[in-house]
Amino acid sequence: MTLVEGKLLLLRHGASVWNEKNLFTGWIDIPLSNQGMQESYQAGKELANLSIDVIFTSGLMRAQMTMLLAMQSHPSGKTPYFISEDSLNKCYSEKTTQELIPVYKAWELNERMYGELQGKNKKEVADQFGEAQVKIWRRSFDIAPPGGESLKMTSERVLPYFQEKVMPLIKQGKTVLIVAHGNSLRSLVMMLEKLSSEDVIQLEIPTGGILSYHYHQGVWVRDER
Repeated sequence: MTLVEGKLLLLRHGASVWNEKNLFTGWIDIPLSNQGMQESYQAGKELANLSIDVIFTSGLMRAQMTMLLAMQSHPSGKTPYFISEDSLNKCYSEKTTQELIPVYKAWELNERMYGELQGKNKKEVADQFGEAQVKIWRRSFDIAPPGGESLKMTSERVLPYFQEKVMPLIKQGKTVLIVAHGNSLRSLVMMLEKLSSEDVIQLEIPTGGILSYHYHQGVWVRDER
Protein backbone atom coordinates (compact mmCIF):
# COMPACT_ATOMS: atom_id res chain seq x y z
CA MET A 1 0.00 0.00 0.00
CA THR A 2 1.33 3.42 -0.96
CA LEU A 3 1.47 5.83 1.98
CA VAL A 4 0.25 9.36 1.44
CA GLU A 5 2.93 11.90 2.36
CA GLY A 6 1.92 15.45 3.08
CA LYS A 7 4.29 18.39 2.75
CA LEU A 8 4.73 21.39 5.04
CA LEU A 9 6.29 24.69 3.95
CA LEU A 10 7.20 27.32 6.52
CA LEU A 11 7.81 30.89 5.33
CA ARG A 12 8.86 33.70 7.62
CA HIS A 13 7.42 37.04 6.56
CA GLY A 14 9.64 39.50 4.71
CA ALA A 15 11.37 42.32 6.53
CA SER A 16 8.96 44.86 7.99
CA VAL A 17 9.30 48.60 8.33
CA TRP A 18 10.17 48.09 11.99
CA ASN A 19 12.77 45.42 11.20
CA GLU A 20 14.62 48.15 9.32
CA LYS A 21 14.23 50.53 12.27
CA ASN A 22 15.48 47.82 14.68
CA LEU A 23 12.32 48.03 16.79
CA PHE A 24 10.57 45.29 18.77
CA THR A 25 7.35 44.61 16.87
CA GLY A 26 5.48 41.68 18.43
CA TRP A 27 1.74 42.10 17.91
CA ILE A 28 1.89 45.66 16.59
CA ASP A 29 0.52 45.41 13.06
CA ILE A 30 3.30 46.83 10.88
CA PRO A 31 3.57 46.41 7.07
CA LEU A 32 6.47 45.13 5.01
CA SER A 33 9.34 47.36 3.90
CA ASN A 34 10.46 47.51 0.28
CA GLN A 35 13.09 44.91 1.14
CA GLY A 36 10.40 42.71 2.65
CA MET A 37 8.29 42.95 -0.49
CA GLN A 38 11.25 41.85 -2.61
CA GLU A 39 11.94 38.96 -0.23
CA SER A 40 8.29 37.92 -0.59
CA TYR A 41 8.42 37.91 -4.39
CA GLN A 42 11.62 35.87 -4.22
CA ALA A 43 10.00 33.37 -1.87
CA GLY A 44 7.25 32.80 -4.43
CA LYS A 45 9.87 32.02 -7.06
CA GLU A 46 11.63 29.59 -4.70
CA LEU A 47 8.34 27.75 -4.21
CA ALA A 48 7.77 27.59 -7.95
CA ASN A 49 8.09 23.83 -8.33
CA LEU A 50 5.56 23.08 -5.59
CA SER A 51 1.81 22.89 -5.95
CA ILE A 52 0.34 24.50 -2.82
CA ASP A 53 -3.06 23.23 -1.67
CA VAL A 54 -3.83 25.27 1.46
CA ILE A 55 -2.30 28.34 3.11
CA PHE A 56 -2.32 29.51 6.74
CA THR A 57 -1.18 32.96 7.87
CA SER A 58 -1.11 34.80 11.15
CA GLY A 59 -3.54 37.60 11.87
CA LEU A 60 -0.84 40.23 11.25
CA MET A 61 -0.52 42.13 7.97
CA ARG A 62 3.20 41.51 7.45
CA ALA A 63 2.54 37.77 7.19
CA GLN A 64 -0.51 38.29 4.98
CA MET A 65 1.34 40.71 2.68
CA THR A 66 4.19 38.22 2.36
CA MET A 67 1.79 35.46 1.40
CA LEU A 68 -0.04 37.58 -1.19
CA LEU A 69 3.16 38.84 -2.81
CA ALA A 70 4.76 35.39 -2.81
CA MET A 71 1.71 33.91 -4.53
CA GLN A 72 1.79 36.70 -7.13
CA SER A 73 5.14 35.43 -8.33
CA HIS A 74 4.21 31.75 -7.95
CA PRO A 75 3.72 30.21 -11.41
CA SER A 76 0.55 28.28 -10.53
CA GLY A 77 -1.58 31.29 -11.46
CA LYS A 78 -3.98 30.36 -8.67
CA THR A 79 -5.59 33.05 -6.58
CA PRO A 80 -5.40 32.94 -2.78
CA TYR A 81 -8.66 33.76 -1.05
CA PHE A 82 -9.36 34.23 2.64
CA ILE A 83 -11.82 31.80 4.17
CA SER A 84 -14.44 33.28 6.47
CA GLU A 85 -17.48 31.94 8.27
CA ASP A 86 -19.65 34.37 6.29
CA SER A 87 -21.86 32.28 4.00
CA LEU A 88 -21.65 35.04 1.39
CA ASN A 89 -17.94 34.29 0.94
CA LYS A 90 -18.61 31.23 -1.20
CA CYS A 91 -17.73 30.43 -4.81
CA TYR A 92 -20.45 28.51 -6.63
CA SER A 93 -18.43 27.69 -9.75
CA GLU A 94 -16.56 24.39 -9.55
CA LYS A 95 -14.27 25.49 -12.38
CA THR A 96 -13.37 28.77 -10.65
CA THR A 97 -12.89 27.00 -7.32
CA GLN A 98 -10.15 24.92 -8.92
CA GLU A 99 -8.27 28.16 -9.56
CA LEU A 100 -8.38 29.25 -5.90
CA ILE A 101 -6.17 28.44 -2.91
CA PRO A 102 -7.94 28.68 0.46
CA VAL A 103 -6.22 30.86 3.06
CA TYR A 104 -6.93 30.67 6.80
CA LYS A 105 -6.00 33.55 9.11
CA ALA A 106 -5.23 32.60 12.71
CA TRP A 107 -4.13 34.78 15.62
CA GLU A 108 -2.65 31.61 17.11
CA LEU A 109 0.15 31.90 14.54
CA ASN A 110 0.97 35.49 15.52
CA GLU A 111 4.45 36.55 16.51
CA ARG A 112 5.48 36.28 20.12
CA MET A 113 3.94 39.19 22.03
CA TYR A 114 6.81 41.32 23.30
CA GLY A 115 4.89 43.18 26.00
CA GLU A 116 6.58 46.32 27.29
CA LEU A 117 9.36 46.04 24.70
CA GLN A 118 7.01 46.60 21.75
CA GLY A 119 7.93 49.73 19.82
CA LYS A 120 11.28 50.15 21.61
CA ASN A 121 14.63 50.21 19.84
CA LYS A 122 16.54 46.96 20.38
CA LYS A 123 19.92 48.67 20.78
CA GLU A 124 18.53 51.13 23.31
CA VAL A 125 16.99 48.27 25.29
CA ALA A 126 20.34 46.42 25.18
CA ASP A 127 22.10 49.57 26.42
CA GLN A 128 19.63 49.81 29.29
CA PHE A 129 19.41 46.16 30.38
CA GLY A 130 22.54 44.61 28.84
CA GLU A 131 22.91 42.48 25.74
CA ALA A 132 22.87 39.24 27.74
CA GLN A 133 19.46 40.04 29.24
CA VAL A 134 18.00 41.04 25.88
CA LYS A 135 19.28 37.81 24.33
CA ILE A 136 17.52 35.86 27.08
CA TRP A 137 14.27 37.72 26.41
CA ARG A 138 14.56 37.20 22.66
CA ARG A 139 16.00 33.70 22.33
CA SER A 140 15.31 31.67 25.48
CA PHE A 141 12.50 29.13 25.69
CA ASP A 142 10.72 29.90 28.94
CA ILE A 143 11.69 33.44 30.01
CA ALA A 144 9.29 36.19 28.91
CA PRO A 145 10.07 39.88 28.42
CA PRO A 146 8.21 42.20 30.83
CA GLY A 147 4.48 41.84 30.18
CA GLY A 148 5.06 39.62 27.16
CA GLU A 149 5.22 35.99 26.07
CA SER A 150 8.03 33.50 26.31
CA LEU A 151 8.63 31.08 23.44
CA LYS A 152 7.05 28.41 25.63
CA MET A 153 3.89 30.51 25.96
CA THR A 154 3.89 31.12 22.21
CA SER A 155 4.16 27.39 21.52
CA GLU A 156 1.19 26.73 23.81
CA ARG A 157 -1.08 28.47 21.29
CA VAL A 158 0.76 27.59 18.06
CA LEU A 159 1.08 23.83 18.53
CA PRO A 160 -2.56 23.00 19.45
CA TYR A 161 -3.74 25.01 16.46
CA PHE A 162 -1.28 23.17 14.21
CA GLN A 163 -2.40 19.77 15.47
CA GLU A 164 -6.10 20.60 15.11
CA LYS A 165 -6.15 22.51 11.81
CA VAL A 166 -3.02 21.64 9.84
CA MET A 167 -2.23 18.01 10.65
CA PRO A 168 -5.49 16.60 9.24
CA LEU A 169 -4.60 18.20 5.89
CA ILE A 170 -1.04 16.85 6.02
CA LYS A 171 -2.39 13.35 6.67
CA GLN A 172 -4.55 13.71 3.56
CA GLY A 173 -1.38 14.26 1.53
CA LYS A 174 -1.87 18.01 1.08
CA THR A 175 0.93 20.54 0.65
CA VAL A 176 0.39 23.24 3.28
CA LEU A 177 2.12 26.63 3.38
CA ILE A 178 2.31 28.48 6.71
CA VAL A 179 3.37 32.12 6.53
CA ALA A 180 4.13 33.42 9.99
CA HIS A 181 6.85 34.88 12.21
CA GLY A 182 10.27 34.12 13.63
CA ASN A 183 9.01 32.88 16.99
CA SER A 184 5.77 31.19 15.98
CA LEU A 185 7.79 29.28 13.38
CA ARG A 186 10.54 28.51 15.91
CA SER A 187 7.83 26.90 18.05
CA LEU A 188 6.85 24.68 15.15
CA VAL A 189 10.40 23.77 14.16
CA MET A 190 11.19 22.89 17.76
CA MET A 191 8.36 20.33 17.67
CA LEU A 192 9.02 19.07 14.11
CA GLU A 193 12.74 18.51 14.69
CA LYS A 194 12.45 17.58 18.37
CA LEU A 195 14.82 20.34 19.45
CA SER A 196 15.62 20.85 23.11
CA SER A 197 15.04 24.15 24.90
CA GLU A 198 18.82 24.67 24.60
CA ASP A 199 18.93 23.83 20.87
CA VAL A 200 16.14 26.25 20.00
CA ILE A 201 18.15 29.19 21.33
CA GLN A 202 20.44 28.88 18.29
CA LEU A 203 17.61 28.55 15.77
CA GLU A 204 17.27 31.57 13.46
CA ILE A 205 14.96 31.80 10.44
CA PRO A 206 15.78 34.83 8.25
CA THR A 207 13.07 37.13 6.91
CA GLY A 208 11.76 35.61 3.71
CA GLY A 209 13.35 32.29 4.68
CA ILE A 210 11.69 28.98 3.76
CA LEU A 211 11.86 25.61 5.51
CA SER A 212 10.40 22.50 3.89
CA TYR A 213 9.33 19.19 5.50
CA HIS A 214 7.52 16.05 4.47
CA TYR A 215 5.59 13.67 6.70
CA HIS A 216 6.90 10.13 6.22
CA GLN A 217 5.49 7.19 8.18
CA GLY A 218 4.49 9.39 11.10
CA VAL A 219 7.82 11.23 11.24
CA TRP A 220 8.72 14.74 10.06
CA VAL A 221 11.70 14.88 7.71
CA ARG A 222 13.35 18.15 6.76
CA ASP A 223 13.95 18.52 3.03
CA GLU A 224 17.24 19.65 1.58
CA ARG A 225 16.87 22.89 -0.37
